[in-house]
Amino acid sequence: MKKTLLLIVLALSLQQLSAQNFTRRDSLQGGLRFERTCFDVQRYDLNIKINPDERSIVGYNDITFKVINPTQKIQLDLFDNMQIDSIVWDNQKLSYKRDFDAVFIKFPTTLSVNNLEKVRFYYSGNPKVAKNAPWDGGFVFSKDSNKKPHIGVAVQGTGASLWYPVKDSQTDEPDNGASIKVAVPNGLMNVSNGRFKGSEDLGNGYTLWNWEVKNPINNYDITINIADYVHIHDAIENLDLDYYVLRENEEKAKAHFKADVKPMMACFQEKFGRYPFWEDGYKLVETPYLGMEHQSAVAYGNKYRKGYLGSDLSGTGAGMFFDYITIHETGHEWFGNSITSKDIADMWIHESFTTYSETVFIECQKGYDQAMKYINGQARSVRNDRPVIGHYGVNNEGSGDMYFKGALMLNTLRHVINDDTKWWAMILKYSETYKKQIIDTQTVIIFFNKESGMNLTPIFNQYLRTTTIPEFVYKTDGDDFYYSWNNVNKNFNMPIDIEYRKKKIRLYPTTSVQKIKLKKLKKSGSYQIYDNKFYIHLKEDE
Repeated sequence: MKKTLLLIVLALSLQQLSAQNFTRRDSLQGGLRFERTCFDVQRYDLNIKINPDERSIVGYNDITFKVINPTQKIQLDLFDNMQIDSIVWDNQKLSYKRDFDAVFIKFPTTLSVNNLEKVRFYYSGNPKVAKNAPWDGGFVFSKDSNKKPHIGVAVQGTGASLWYPVKDSQTDEPDNGASIKVAVPNGLMNVSNGRFKGSEDLGNGYTLWNWEVKNPINNYDITINIADYVHIHDAIENLDLDYYVLRENEEKAKAHFKADVKPMMACFQEKFGRYPFWEDGYKLVETPYLGMEHQSAVAYGNKYRKGYLGSDLSGTGAGMFFDYITIHETGHEWFGNSITSKDIADMWIHESFTTYSETVFIECQKGYDQAMKYINGQARSVRNDRPVIGHYGVNNEGSGDMYFKGALMLNTLRHVINDDTKWWAMILKYSETYKKQIIDTQTVIIFFNKESGMNLTPIFNQYLRTTTIPEFVYKTDGDDFYYSWNNVNKNFNMPIDIEYRKKKIRLYPTTSVQKIKLKKLKKSGSYQIYDNKFYIHLKEDE
């Protein structure tokens, strides 16, 4: 009893210590206080000028919102290094208070439920420059080979409020889309999300480029890309495929994208459903950083190479026939951009399914065996450093294992279900059921439990909430095959398959040792454990 109490106290102490690592800034960005939940964003209309030499932004964002609860105060967000010039509502300048990156705006009267309101948020400043985009958020100011500006931005995790005023929470996307108008020096083009609506020479050395998004869009997906771009157009089944690339790379890009994009779209639409942002088209835009899943304007910076910067992350060679960035970042159009997690603690909903989409593409193109080779190769990059699910309400992502470990978990679930027709039907239904919705981990688990007719909760919990990989312990003694689980949660419940004399046998291990009789078990090659179909470790007991 004393030992148990000591463990409880230790666990609580560690939990409190972990919580102390989060700051008020974190909770202001990641939390859902009343000033955020009292309104629902309907639309963003961004109108800005970017000066490449000064690395500055000036302009405004019109934020249209619907009042959910009566309020006199709302929270918007803008990084505190950026200047607020004024906030205007109904021709009145509003008072506000800054608290780190949060901006609490006070109205002169209480806003009534169901009212549509609009504030114009004027701002300016020099946005944060990324040290290593896209892994840290910020702008990238670069040059092409002709010394012309090549500018991009990536802010996933860091926050969209790094460069424009916004309700910086994944819980709320603008229901009616957005417009992005960006003025850049003449001779340059800005490419943003959605459809191109035209450009206008402002007569002051700048041209305004106008883009329109019809669909709801994640805050971190709204983007700008500035360069001396050329436009390449293609199409598949009436879906526009547009590529904006540096002038120097035009011919290279035409050949490179032709190899992957159409086969990818055919595969993904078969497995995951119709491209979710058909109205806004599909674009790949060359960026001065590696890549990012900016909705309908996917950032591409893999330098027209196969693999990931010319190498295979799986270490197997199976990933070298396709461009990793094209496939992975486009997979996010279904998983992350269409289906979005409420809190970035659940970003595995984005990254696990998208990383799995790479394996799906390989299976479409090269077959099952190459797909299994690829996904099992990814296991070498799993760190098991911390849980895949992060801390809620404090803008905290879980472990980077959400990529490879998460994909391996999905591959495991496929083989637990043990019916490929059912599995692919489930993946398609999942994608279509939650299309353009914001969900959480529990929603995903409930869906897969219901559709599979199995209790998969212990499996999800093992891989997402712990740092231990199930260990299948086995030994043979004569004709007896002994087996059990180790390093698992108490209620862990997952079958595993073995092959014995060319026949598949499904076992249901527990943490207690069980045995089955297999005649002539000692004969060389008489059995095989399918650890390539289940993400587990094997341990032969002595």
